[in-house]
Amino acid sequence: MALSDFPRHRLTFGPSPVHPLERLTAHLGGAEIWAKREDVNSGLAFGGNKTRKLEYIVPDAIAQGADTLVSIGGYQSNHTRQVAAVAASLGMKAVLVQENWVDWPDPLADRVGNILLSRLMGAEVRLDPAGFGIGFKDSWTRAIEDVEERGGIPYAIPAGASDHRLGGLGFANWAVELEQQERELGVFFDTIVVCAVTGSTHAGMIAGFAALEEAGGPKRRVIGIDASAKIDETRDQVGRIARATAELIGVERALRDDEITVLEGWAGNEYGIPVDSTLEAMRLTGRLEGVILDPVYEGKSMAALVDLVTSGDIPSDSTVLYAHLGGQPAVNAYSALFSQPTATSH
Repeated sequence: MALSDFPRHRLTFGPSPVHPLERLTAHLGGAEIWAKREDVNSGLAFGGNKTRKLEYIVPDAIAQGADTLVSIGGYQSNHTRQVAAVAASLGMKAVLVQENWVDWPDPLADRVGNILLSRLMGAEVRLDPAGFGIGFKDSWTRAIEDVEERGGIPYAIPAGASDHRLGGLGFANWAVELEQQERELGVFFDTIVVCAVTGSTHAGMIAGFAALEEAGGPKRRVIGIDASAKIDETRDQVGRIARATAELIGVERALRDDEITVLEGWAGNEYGIPVDSTLEAMRLTGRLEGVILDPVYEGKSMAALVDLVTSGDIPSDSTVLYAHLGGQPAVNAYSALFSQPTATSH
């Protein structure tokens, strides 16, 4: 099957915006930097990268007659917030298992930001003390069984919508969408920088660009930036999902090792805990561009982009696309980090 053969339930406004980050480019003094904005891709609860993934998962849920979407994430999961929004838009229920993935001392972490929005949209939120992990959890299995016992028809969506047969399709289509935008803009992005944790965003891009390359398109560098602090698990999952998605959409060759790149060095020691480079990247992007990043994902991938550009690992003649995946509501759970004013930069 080709990607176009899979049913898609539109949840996004259309192609997400692409625009240059001119002041950040000038400040770093290297490669030209642009952004593609999944944080403004939909009218559903601020959108985000998982909304794009769910466009390909929703048709399967509808086909199975589901009335309840059941998913899992941390207290400040962007994914579960987007599942709650999609369920509301479809007239379905949502049951969300919210685990204590981040060892962060904010006493309001289970009451503000993403989890507040999920409750506002009518989701059943189940707090669980379990820590971070991208695998399948007993608490999620119990939630699915509880829906069945109540007479509902659950549809299970794993963390990040990633470890799902269709989880990579949304960002395979992102690659197709980007190629069209490049033609319209008259620009070619030789390097893509994207955050990676549960893996299917990065993996879908890899598969999508592989399909385009097989059809005669150019090669490009897609750099995943680990934010899980469990680099081996992330690399394995990205590779596995990328290969499965490539096969699913009809890529006939095996993916090359150089197509699957996940770099470490910016995650810190624990998932969800910002380090100095995270906060510096958030402040820099906010001051120079008025673009808000979160401390769990985007702050870390932007910190990597800054270092890769300034060190020359991304050459100065490159045109770089930063994939902004969303997640800003989580900033509310990290308010103590920003309680003091910082020096301004113009």
